[in-house]
Amino acid sequence: MAFNSINHLITALAKQPGWAQYQRYSRLCQYWHEMIDPKIVSHTRPLYIQRNSLWVATSGSVWAQHLSLQRHLFLKNINARFPEEPLVDIRFSSAQWHNSKLVTDTFVESSHPSKIDFSAPVPQTTSDSFVTPAIAFQRWTELMKAKSQGLSLCPQCNCPTPSGELKRWSLCMHCATQQWQTNSLSSQ
Repeated sequence: MAFNSINHLITALAKQPGWAQYQRYSRLCQYWHEMIDPKIVSHTRPLYIQRNSLWVATSGSVWAQHLSLQRHLFLKNINARFPEEPLVDIRFSSAQWHNSKLVTDTFVESSHPSKIDFSAPVPQTTSDSFVTPAIAFQRWTELMKAKSQGLSLCPQCNCPTPSGELKRWSLCMHCATQQWQTNSLSSQ
């Protein structure tokens, strides 16, 4: 018996008739951020397609209501992209927002300079039924120390600083903001 690569097996499985609905959903998710306004993408997550209707989670009920009023425009954009498999309706709901995977995380990478990758292990604390403010503060400081290990120091205040901030401003965001405020006051 010959061994096949995992990519070969996945390709063979994806061609099975039972996977057609998933393939349709997968293609829609892949192009979701291109078909929908970027301001709206961050508040929506396609959930599934059922009976030619797309179900979309929204970040809140106001967004669900707002987007429901525009669903014909969204249908037009989606069906123009996928004319061979037209959708008949889009349903927006905030009910499954917290349980759904963020589609934009898959395709759009955040590049904020203050973003920190916390891949270092964080000390676990036991949950007590009674926690005093002093104990909570102590746990928080330990957590912050663990998260800031390995960060570069700001040349002005010597505080741990994300590398993106140092690359962008040569200072931490607090010192940079302070410097901007001082410069704007002196220019007046």
